[in-house]
Amino acid sequence: MNLLSRAQTRRMLGKLEQAYPDAKCALNYTTPFELLIATMLSAQCTDARVNMVTANLFQKYRTPQDYAQLTPEILQEDIAQLGLFRAKSENIIAASRMLLEKYGGEVPKTQEELVELPGVGRKTANVVLSNAFHIPALAVDTHVQRVANRIGIANSMNPEMTERQICQRIPQKLWSSAHHWLIFHGRQVCSARNPKCDICPVSEFCQFYDKLGQETKLREKVFEKKEDGKTGSKRRKRGS
Repeated sequence: MNLLSRAQTRRMLGKLEQAYPDAKCALNYTTPFELLIATMLSAQCTDARVNMVTANLFQKYRTPQDYAQLTPEILQEDIAQLGLFRAKSENIIAASRMLLEKYGGEVPKTQEELVELPGVGRKTANVVLSNAFHIPALAVDTHVQRVANRIGIANSMNPEMTERQICQRIPQKLWSSAHHWLIFHGRQVCSARNPKCDICPVSEFCQFYDKLGQETKLREKVFEKKEDGKTGSKRRKRGS
């Protein structure tokens, strides 16, 4: 698959910006630490469900010190509505203790330091850097992965490679915004199972849409040939 050029990518993102002018992080938080916790909780969960849980969680526990004093069993009770809650509770407590021991209770501002925290991967680190600290970063979640590969600004099943390919095509100042535009597009139009290609604002750039069109034309040609064959057969029978 040929990837979109930098110029095409910029024009495509301009269309997404027009379509989603208010796109932003959907997780609720007031501090970098709260965003770190919310993002860790969001793995395999919707942001809406995470926000429901953190509405109470962030009232009870506010700082790394608060979480560091907990046992996994206690924290599990507060996040039991979320998937993988047992592993998440252990990671959040371990990460909080590491923040206290190594960073004085502050959330670090580099990807290298963030991914050292238990339960924090590249995607979570980039979300925190981008939204909490306004440091250019592009987090690749399932929506970004799907949309980027469908449109043609990436061609990889590996999130890190997808991130690299997208970032190579747009200026660094657009990385954070592009992340939100692609997510909103994935949620509202370019869904996994039933994409709404008929209302897509970037279908003119999309290789997935182009492929669907080619497949439709091919099916139509096959259908026409079958119909022509049936008509010819009927004519031959009448002629005999």
